[in-house]
Amino acid sequence: MDIAQAKEILKDDLPFQAVVDFADQVIQEMDLSKHGKILDVGTGEGNMAITLALNGYHVITGEPEDDDSDYSKKDWAGKANKLQVDHLITFKSFNAENMPFENGIFDTIFLFGCLHHMQEAVRADVMKECIRTTTPAGTICFFEPNQAALDFIRKIDPDHPDAADPVLYTRGFDLSEERRSGDMFTAYIFRKRG
Repeated sequence: MDIAQAKEILKDDLPFQAVVDFADQVIQEMDLSKHGKILDVGTGEGNMAITLALNGYHVITGEPEDDDSDYSKKDWAGKANKLQVDHLITFKSFNAENMPFENGIFDTIFLFGCLHHMQEAVRADVMKECIRTTTPAGTICFFEPNQAALDFIRKIDPDHPDAADPVLYTRGFDLSEERRSGDMFTAYIFRKRG
């Protein structure tokens, strides 16, 4: 199934409609290996994991077991099943600041719209964990909402936090940085110079 077919099936899913094209564009531009090991931190509505799966990638996704936010209660698995990509997605509960994965195991880590939901005190630890768990030439990609997205979200959730700037947590690491701007999100792509 391709992105256009998925959008037709999920035509009433406004969050998916709002982000899938940009997420897909960034994935295409990153030119990921089809055999690479990919982690999606912060499952939420499942949009990143599902977009990766629609592109044929196997992905591990997860969030904290004790997360009781509205985002963690979304039926991402039902959406993945409806699109027939659930077999490509594995869910595992974990905390991003202390991940239960081996050193250097992932080729790419995605954090879609979740960094700004994490406490400021753990964001540097999240970056350290992403660095630790990616391969020497690994890539870490954050998607954070831009002002248009925040304006839209705050019509529904007035207390939604401001976007986070992942660049603030990269000091001391040998990373290259690229940015991609979409209608609703900015993608920050960091590559280890291993």
